[in-house]
Amino acid sequence: MVSTADILNARILIVDDQEANVQLLEQMLRGAGYQRLTSTMDPFAVCDLHRANHYDLILLDLQMPGMDGFQVMEGLKEIDPDGYVPILVVTAQPGHKLRALASGAKDFVAKPFDLVEVKTRIHNMLEVRLLYKKLQNYSQVLEQTVAERTAELTESEARFRRLTELASDWYWEQDAQGQFTKVYGPVLDMLGISMESLLGEIKQEQALRWNEAERAVLKANVAARRPFLDFVFSRIDDAGERQYFQVSGEPMFDASGRFTGYRGVGRDVSAIMREVAQPRAA
Repeated sequence: MVSTADILNARILIVDDQEANVQLLEQMLRGAGYQRLTSTMDPFAVCDLHRANHYDLILLDLQMPGMDGFQVMEGLKEIDPDGYVPILVVTAQPGHKLRALASGAKDFVAKPFDLVEVKTRIHNMLEVRLLYKKLQNYSQVLEQTVAERTAELTESEARFRRLTELASDWYWEQDAQGQFTKVYGPVLDMLGISMESLLGEIKQEQALRWNEAERAVLKANVAARRPFLDFVFSRIDDAGERQYFQVSGEPMFDASGRFTGYRGVGRDVSAIMREVAQPRAA
């Protein structure tokens, strides 16, 4: 919400070529408690003043020599073509009201002034203007917060990947149907396959020549939604050598307890397994 203090502290510019009108409006507004008033009788100065101060309200006379209020409004629109230009026009010509609104004015007051009406329209316009600014600021803060959170998540994921790479050869995730959704690390190069080939489980098993008994145990763990630690299984690689992998994984669940898949880490332990299998020299 916009407080009375916010409204009375709003920046207001009075533009009129008649000094008596300027003095009348200034006196009325100061008497109502408005604190930040600026005035000019030079229409050519309005755009520069607004560019420098970004007024919350511009009280603009339409009938001025050299440059009328319509021309001033065209100049103001160029300063902030996509923004909310807060213009309250002052006119003694009823026929100019529709044209003023079409030119960008948000409201109008007629000469001679009805001081109660003028104060009411100024108050209402400032309330709308300040609410608009609050909404605009909130949107900017929200965009910045989203950008910061996205950057934090990206950095967090990068840190996690780096830690995973230090502790294992790869990190993986599967969805509830057992399809791989994320694979970080050199496992695909180790297997000599592409990410796309992981989508077809039957073809994958045939092409990679897994040990079926070991795979059955691993599948039983997954089917039971059990975590598994340092599970070793093997396959025959393209050179006819047995290749060993050690994997650990845990099931993932959403906030409602629904199973959403698995995630885990793995590493190639072929060298270790071959060393263990070597007969020790007497």
